[in-house]
Amino acid sequence: MSILPPFRTLLQRLVAEPSVSSVSPEWDQPNVRVIDLLEEWLHELGFRTEKLAIPGCPGKFNLVATLGTGPDGLVLSGHTDTVPFDESRWHSDPFTLTERDGRLHGLGTCDMKGFFALVLEAVRELDARQLKHPLIVLATADEESTMCGARTLLQAQRRLGRHAVIGEPTGLKPVRMHKGIAMEAIRVTGRAGHSSNPSLGNNALEGMYRVLGEILAWREELQRRHRNPLFEVAVPTLNLGHIHGGDNPNRICGRCELHIDLRPLPGMELEALRGELAHRLRQALADTGLELEMHSLFEGIPAMETPASAAIVQAAEALTGHPSQAVAYATEGPLLNAMGMETVILGPGSIEQAHQPDEFLSLDQVEPGVRILRELIQQFCART
Repeated sequence: MSILPPFRTLLQRLVAEPSVSSVSPEWDQPNVRVIDLLEEWLHELGFRTEKLAIPGCPGKFNLVATLGTGPDGLVLSGHTDTVPFDESRWHSDPFTLTERDGRLHGLGTCDMKGFFALVLEAVRELDARQLKHPLIVLATADEESTMCGARTLLQAQRRLGRHAVIGEPTGLKPVRMHKGIAMEAIRVTGRAGHSSNPSLGNNALEGMYRVLGEILAWREELQRRHRNPLFEVAVPTLNLGHIHGGDNPNRICGRCELHIDLRPLPGMELEALRGELAHRLRQALADTGLELEMHSLFEGIPAMETPASAAIVQAAEALTGHPSQAVAYATEGPLLNAMGMETVILGPGSIEQAHQPDEFLSLDQVEPGVRILRELIQQFCART
């Protein structure tokens, strides 16, 4: 008989451990205390645990916990980090699990420490002797910022299992497709000079005008060429998010920089898109004497597509009674797929509560979430 704490205590202790990840150093925190808690509990339940430090990321760890042996296997995966928060907008302490109106509030309850508490609840009475295939619990670092946890596993060519469930908040409805994300910086450099005589300089803002026109034309072409009606927004999107150039009205602008957000559909490769955009922008500025620089603001996340015929997708649809969906937000799914798994996104809570003040997990998601996980474990680990 397990002496694991009850569900609410598990979640309360996970929420109480700060594990914010952020590209801003003033916000970024280690995740090691969350990893240590999960390792302690899973080891108590008989799992073999591996706590894996992430090179170049002090205080950041992955956890791989395995119960049973054999081929294939089911991976239950989640990230241990949360986004930053504005405490002044919360009605309770973000690090104290608080129940109000049938909801458990706290930072990470929905996205996605709540999933780990459900996994622990689902496996607390599991007998390893019943397993024909292994059950693997994967806890990663920094999904909300760099995805260094999942990327490190991929770079190490780590083999984990054949089927995977990532417990991001989907309202317990399966997701098998999502768009990718690329965020790109485009800099045009000219020559500053006195505004009274245009020949004294070369205006980077005027060059950026050409860049903007070319990007908008490219966006229109992409949306004509690529369409997937399974998505709410059926076309790839490209957002002009930030621009800054020049320093004074009476100086010719010497430098201008634009940041864009590109969300491609499955089948659209990030590197090919970056190359296509770079070629078009170089042509647009070819006769201007202006310098073009481009770089990615982060590595980017590929689009994900797991086949509708995949066993894990069909099982998730049958257990939930919902057809699999396509969403615009990104996950670690494409990285797990690249490790040889077939991945479905399926977890408690709603994406509408993620990254919000007073984040919560609705109590009515707990029992069905545990039931679905137990059925998946039986189907993929306990049956031949």
